[in-house]
Amino acid sequence: MAWTGIYVSSLLEFQYKCGARASATYIAEAYGNSFVQQAESVINLICRKVFAVDTAAFTALPATTKYALTDAASNLAAIYAIQGDMSAIGRGEAEDRIVVLRDGFLRDISILRDKKIQDFLSSGVEN
Repeated sequence: MAWTGIYVSSLLEFQYKCGARASATYIAEAYGNSFVQQAESVINLICRKVFAVDTAAFTALPATTKYALTDAASNLAAIYAIQGDMSAIGRGEAEDRIVVLRDGFLRDISILRDKKIQDFLSSGVEN
């Protein structure tokens, strides 16, 4: 199976956000692909903008700005993975991780929803 994430360019980026001792099943490539695709769709819907239709379009975005999308998508995808099996790391730690990831995702989304930020993210030039 090949990695299909656009905003999250590798399985390792996703697994890093899941943290140590996360369920091997839920951080495997098949689940990771699904979780990242879901997260990317949620970002596009919330922002009412498709930032990149494929990896080539994502790669073409300015390096100084595109990683905000990576941060948002990997945070949300990691939440999905941790929720899938909290027993792997213990419920208390899982909930703590989810809170931290959720806060990061909400911060990123609040930034990405701004039209001026969207224009800046696409061009790397302030209007």
